[in-house]
Amino acid sequence: MANLRLGTSTWKYDSWRGIVYSDNPARDYLREYSKLFTTVEIDQWYWSLFGLNKLVMPKKDIVRFYKSSVPKDFKFTVKIPNSITLTHLCRNLSTDPLIPNPHFLSEDLLFEFLEAVKPMKENLGPLTFQFDYFNKQKMKSQFEFQGLIREFNKCLPAEFDFGIETRTPDYLNETYFQFLREHKLGHVFLQDDRMPPVFDVYKRFKDYIKNFTIIHLYGPDGNGIETRCGGEWNKIIDPKNQDLEKIAGMIRELQERNIDVYVSVNNQYEGSAPLTINRIKKYLES
Repeated sequence: MANLRLGTSTWKYDSWRGIVYSDNPARDYLREYSKLFTTVEIDQWYWSLFGLNKLVMPKKDIVRFYKSSVPKDFKFTVKIPNSITLTHLCRNLSTDPLIPNPHFLSEDLLFEFLEAVKPMKENLGPLTFQFDYFNKQKMKSQFEFQGLIREFNKCLPAEFDFGIETRTPDYLNETYFQFLREHKLGHVFLQDDRMPPVFDVYKRFKDYIKNFTIIHLYGPDGNGIETRCGGEWNKIIDPKNQDLEKIAGMIRELQERNIDVYVSVNNQYEGSAPLTINRIKKYLES
């Protein structure tokens, strides 16, 4: 039977008290979180590139602490550091010149990262490469992108599951999904206002999903919903009933096809990621 794991994107929010966390001021957030959920996305290690030469990798004491806080059957999904996935350095202004990232798709950095997270290996789910939107300045074509990933894929250790999250909508076509299946790479379905709805993409290309997949519910207008929440992520502000019903149907079908599914929910999707997960469970039960 395929696994279904429902969890959130990051976990340390004081406003989840009473929903996820106790009032104990000395609480271990992750330990309490893992009593309710079976997975969580670590995205903090994605932010790793600061200028041309300043790189930050996970600290092993933090990795060990995370591992010690969760049960043996708990799984982390982890975003690969952006020092590996950014084609160019981040710009302060859109008018600033583009500076190529010399570490883009660095095998050495990848293995440094994998060595850093090795203490939590038995608790690792898919490791995902998040690639930003590519205009022609950053990547000439989808063909060029797939060629680069094809070569990089040769160095990926077989004992890990790797997924790709693209934020270039035009890449979501048959050629792309054929490529992922051929190279045993998972697809991250990203529900975001800059991307087509995940259930529509799934309907078109579901036959290419074979082993596992991630559904990432991010949602539109993050700043707007944060203002409306007042920074308190403890209630549903923007309910997406129709979307959740379709996502539940998508999950059911993936499960029937014996495909492992990881669902990662962001607070910005509806206003409170844990409450959205409860709503997904109800749709799955109906």
